[in-house]
Amino acid sequence: MKKLMLGFAATAALFGAGSVLAGGKPVVAVIEFRNESGAAWWSGGVGWELAGLVSNELAATGDFKVLERSKIEAVLSEQNLAASGRVAAGTGAKIGKLTGAQYLIAGTVTAYEEDTASTGGGVSFKGISLGGNKSNAYLAVDLRVINATTGELDFVRTVEGNAKSGGMSIGISRGGFGGALGKQQKTPAGKAIRAAIIEITDYLNCVMVQKDGCVAEYDAKESRRREKTKGALDLDD
Repeated sequence: MKKLMLGFAATAALFGAGSVLAGGKPVVAVIEFRNESGAAWWSGGVGWELAGLVSNELAATGDFKVLERSKIEAVLSEQNLAASGRVAAGTGAKIGKLTGAQYLIAGTVTAYEEDTASTGGGVSFKGISLGGNKSNAYLAVDLRVINATTGELDFVRTVEGNAKSGGMSIGISRGGFGGALGKQQKTPAGKAIRAAIIEITDYLNCVMVQKDGCVAEYDAKESRRREKTKGALDLDD
């Protein structure tokens, strides 16, 4: 038992030292996103592109120390997790120890919808006719924050992004899309992705750094989302 307690103490000291080196900022690693939706824009490499966009946004806040992809991808490959994007029970702590991360941030795109209704030369959306093509996009991401010391999930949240073509552009504060997502820069899908990434960043900053009244606001938002989902399920029955 004494040896076990000493082991826990050594692990705590290791991660505590990392926190001091980061100036008290949470040390995070954003791993490859997964896709469980029917999104047509998803292709090889998009999972890491989304992880990179979230990493850039978190780093831009100045409140996190974000590990580079190259550092975490090698460890994930060794753990045979890079292809699936999964973190099996008990491996989160091991990956965290190998990379120096205190938290692993994982995301799964669970839903994507894009609707366009056309009437002659224009479109009709919720009874309003407009000239030309117009569509709206909805994106849902299941977000998980894994404590790299305990291997447990510290935060779990479904984050949503909504956008309409021709509507207000929601820009990522540090750079735009590239790679496989480059073609989505100005599409409803791209705007929904941007909205979701900004929401992810704001949420993580709230619960991991600020830890103030914003938490209650996000809890209220989550309650509204759940009620809305229940309502949609009732209509389907």
